[in-house]
Amino acid sequence: MSRPKAGAFAVSKAGKKAATAVRRDGLQKTQDGTFREESMPTTAAPEDVEQLWIEFKKNPENQSLRNRLVEIYLPLVKYNAERIWARLPEGVELDDLISAGVFGLTDAIYAFDLDRGVKFETYCVPRIRGAMLDELRSMDWVPRLVRSKASKLNEATRNLEAKLGRQPTDHELAAELGLSVPELEKMKLDASAVNLISLNKKWYETDSYKEVREVDILEDKRGEDPTRRIQKNDIMRLITKGLNRNERLILILYYYEELTMKEIGATLDLSESRVSQMHSAIVQRLQQQLERRKAEFG
Repeated sequence: MSRPKAGAFAVSKAGKKAATAVRRDGLQKTQDGTFREESMPTTAAPEDVEQLWIEFKKNPENQSLRNRLVEIYLPLVKYNAERIWARLPEGVELDDLISAGVFGLTDAIYAFDLDRGVKFETYCVPRIRGAMLDELRSMDWVPRLVRSKASKLNEATRNLEAKLGRQPTDHELAAELGLSVPELEKMKLDASAVNLISLNKKWYETDSYKEVREVDILEDKRGEDPTRRIQKNDIMRLITKGLNRNERLILILYYYEELTMKEIGATLDLSESRVSQMHSAIVQRLQQQLERRKAEFG
């Protein structure tokens, strides 16, 4: 699923009183100096929305009316989802937050009381944001205590780096946190679980239709590097060039097949001491050859 760009769900600010509005992270300052949740414009005329609410409260089982209210207030969900998503690390999809917000909006529609004289936009925003935050907590497999420890550790590290102008030592970090060095090491071990990443995370953009993910660039430790295999074959041909059959077999069996001198002797029908003697002579000869050709290898 492609990730929408920030700002894709920006909502028009028409209809707001710009002369008296001072934005402070989603709050709006009124003329009496108090702050309230900033409201979003709806997609229907006020009189139409009011009549729609009256009809819905008379018949809460009417899903058509409920769906119409959801459509009208959907910009609120998208607006708040985008604000939360902008502060999150990569790997969290905006669509997941919007889906959770729609559930919060639906609950708010059923629970809203027209007789209280409160604007629905003001009433529903905390429920929408709460549903999104609950969704984020359910997606986070790391316990809250562990994440709290990681936050404290990162904050202490940043403070010491700013104060000292370098990376703090374990003793300095432990003193800053009021812990012993063993306790600090355990805290680091617990906090390391927070740094796991998703293998489906996008690694980089490409011109093709296929995205490159983290899992696509992981090295397979069990697989053989084809370049290394070619290099080994080239080296084997180089060192065995000019050797007779028994000499080549001794090198191949000893260095590539990892057989012992005794096993090689049994294979070639030679004594162990004779194999050892031949091996020493071959190695000495190869060292002399490579010394003369050192310039070729840079």
